[in-house]
This record gives sequence, C-alpha cells and structure tokens, in this order.
Amino acid sequence: MSVDTKSVADAAEAYEKGPGMPQLDISTFPNQIFWLLVTLGVMYFVLARIALPRISSVLAERQGTITSDIAAAEELKLKAAAAESAYNQALADARAEAQAIVARTRDEIQVDLDAAIAVADAEIAAKAAESEKAIAEIRDGAVDAVKVVAKDTAKAVVASMGFEADAKTLTAAVSARLKG
Repeated sequence: MSVDTKSVADAAEAYEKGPGMPQLDISTFPNQIFWLLVTLGVMYFVLARIALPRISSVLAERQGTITSDIAAAEELKLKAAAAESAYNQALADARAEAQAIVARTRDEIQVDLDAAIAVADAEIAAKAAESEKAIAEIRDGAVDAVKVVAKDTAKAVVASMGFEADAKTLTAAVSARLKG
C-alpha cells in the first residue's frame, strides 16, 4: 500500500486553511438554524399531538382507577363496619335469648321443684298422721295394758296382804290413780 505524498500534502493544506468543524463554520449558521427550527417543530408536533395525549390518557386512567379503588375500599370499609355492627347485635340478641331461656328453664325447674316439695310435704304429712295415729293406738294399747297390769298387780298386792277385793273396786282405784 503506497501512500501518495501529494494527496497527503493537499489534505494537510486543506486542513490548515479550512474552518474546522462544520458546525462552527459561520457561513453555515443560517442553514443550521433553519434545520434546528424544523427539527424542533417536528419534535413539538410529535410530542404535542401524539406522545403527550397518550401520557395524559394513561395518567387520567390511572387516576380514575385509583379513585375508583379508593371509593370501593371506602364502600367495603362501610360494609365491614355494618357487618361488625350486625354481628355485635346478633351476639347481644343471642345472649339476651340465652338469658331468657335460662330464666324460663329456672322458672320451670322451680315450678317442678315446688310441685315435688308439695307432694313430698303431703306424703310427709300423711305419714306423720299415720305415725301419730299409730302412736295413739300404741298409747291407748299401752294404757289398756298398764290398766290390766295395774289391776293384776293391785289384786296380787291386796291378796298378799290377806284381803280380798272385788274387780269393780280394783278397776275404780286403778282408774282414779291413772287420771291423776
């Protein structure tokens, strides 16, 4: 590969004579300003007519979603509070009903208990009356037995003394002594 020295020399001369970077060449400024304005206009048109409306619609949709989610959350919060209130009311009603059932059952048991006590009292009174009747019969039988024993004893005592007493006299003496 051979390098032509003349072309290298021409390039070096052009470099030293030339203005340098074309963007810094003052002779091309009007052309650069024109294309800058055209590019900025196109960019403005693309942003204003295409990109920004899409971004705005996405932001508006997000804001609408957020607002509806917040409203739904508030509605669910109110429903939860209502459900909690209904639960507490149902719990209070159940407690009151349980108390009523307990009171009603207690009253029924008391009625049954009172009836059982009345029956037991009646049975006890009947047995007491029977016992008193039996005791009265035993007492009467005992008094009669005591009278018989007393008559026999009095007859034996009088006979051991060498006297003889008739049955009527002995009965009157024993009866007088038993009365008091």
